[in-house]
Amino acid sequence: MGSTYRRIVESLTGTLRHEKCESYFLFSKESSLGDGFRAFLYLLGVAYCFIGLSAITARFFRSMENVVKQTREVEYIDPITNAETIRHEKVWNYTIADITLLAFGTSFPQISLATIDAIRNLGQIYAGGLGPGTLVGSAAFDLFPIHAVCVIVPKAGELKKISDIGVWLVELFWSFWAYIWLYIILEVWTPNVVTLWEALLTVLQFGLLLVHAYVQDKRYPYVSLPLARADRPEDWVPEEANVSKDCKQDDDDAGYMEYSEIVGVEENRNIVDIFSIHSKNSPGLEYQNVSADDIGESSCGNSGKKSIVKDPHLLSLWGQQFLDALTLESTESRKLDSIYLRLARISWQLLLSPWRLLFAFVPPCSICHGWIAFICSLCFISGIAYIVTVFSDLISCVTGINPYVIAFTVLASGTSWPDLVASKIAAERQTTADSAIANITCSNSVNIYVGIGIPWLIDTTYNFIAYREPLRIQNAEGLSFSLLIFFLTSICCIGVLVIRRLTLGAELGGPRFWAWLTSSYFMFLWLVFVVLSSLKVSGFF
Repeated sequence: MGSTYRRIVESLTGTLRHEKCESYFLFSKESSLGDGFRAFLYLLGVAYCFIGLSAITARFFRSMENVVKQTREVEYIDPITNAETIRHEKVWNYTIADITLLAFGTSFPQISLATIDAIRNLGQIYAGGLGPGTLVGSAAFDLFPIHAVCVIVPKAGELKKISDIGVWLVELFWSFWAYIWLYIILEVWTPNVVTLWEALLTVLQFGLLLVHAYVQDKRYPYVSLPLARADRPEDWVPEEANVSKDCKQDDDDAGYMEYSEIVGVEENRNIVDIFSIHSKNSPGLEYQNVSADDIGESSCGNSGKKSIVKDPHLLSLWGQQFLDALTLESTESRKLDSIYLRLARISWQLLLSPWRLLFAFVPPCSICHGWIAFICSLCFISGIAYIVTVFSDLISCVTGINPYVIAFTVLASGTSWPDLVASKIAAERQTTADSAIANITCSNSVNIYVGIGIPWLIDTTYNFIAYREPLRIQNAEGLSFSLLIFFLTSICCIGVLVIRRLTLGAELGGPRFWAWLTSSYFMFLWLVFVVLSSLKVSGFF
């Protein structure tokens, strides 16, 4: 007991008595400021980057919607009349879209951060700690706090359950296996070392996940679980959830909508997001929630008025984005009676205006079916992720806090914000819990197979070619301990979801008391993971 106490004291004093940090962000004079003040400024910088990350992620979702809303013409011959008909079917399979576009898109901030961290450490014997730490911490944030939010999102008494248990079990299996596989690499096969073949196998398993999920979704005999799909409606997003009570064709409102999600402002307006790929106005023809840039016709249910925009010019749409970025007060703000609320919203828009002006350079989503906006959004996300890594290094340098601790807490929570928004929207608007929970489990798989696999593949390939040496993992014992704690707490989390399914009949919603109790339990599991993992990597035990 006494030796443990001494180790804790030594770790604390080591953290408090670190060497003066000479690194800086913009100016060399920063090093002359107090460490506490510098840490505060860098934390503000990280927070502001996360705000920008949320804003560009909203535009990223809009571009993804334009990518996946396309249909293809399929010729059908009526077996009775032999008449040839042409139908328009969705190009994207539902399950594949959830795993690739939805999960990959919401996890891209973490993937970018880990990849940038790997490139910065290229040629080093030891891998960087920010990337793996952020991805493991992000997995815990996805599983616990996001589940905690989704459980209480449905209205009181409303139940939302997973309709396709078979696909969810497949996704859950690969999510658990991802972290077991990572533990095997770090502790069993080649302790504290990652080889080129291990990194390559990690990336290839993402392809196996896609194939397995697709096979299960199609219910191929002999290779899929014999579980029927129940209660999955054709219209995943109810039409009444998409019809705005106060619709407006002004693109400024669309821009304001993007950023209102950041502060949790609930607006009675269309929310353009990736989930609209699961809804259709008519069988096999069109999708709801067309991007604001693509709207050609819109009708308002309250006023009965209809506005028509005919073939808007590309440059006009692009120019309007810059005008909207400079607009500080929206139509909704002008309707508020309280001057304080109006000032608060104007202040928030003023804070966002630099990001909005920067992101206005992203082309409208109507160009090339959204692919150009998609790629440009990824570039901006990568740029913000790089700035976040610089701030994180500075915070660690100034405070002496272990980089893994920063990754588990600040970086994991901030970069997982798109996951939280996506799952929350799904839990609110969809009639089942499939996408809300699938986004969590699939994002955790993507974090390992892609988010850790690709950075490790880059570093191990370079080390193999240049030095004929594998990649060594610094503080691998602490990372392995975090994986073990995550695995144990995740079993507790999934166990509660199973109990809710057996007792209440659904994973999300239900009586308010049980929903809040479940939510509090999930948050407790997250705190257990964060505290124990942080103490371990810091050398407290």
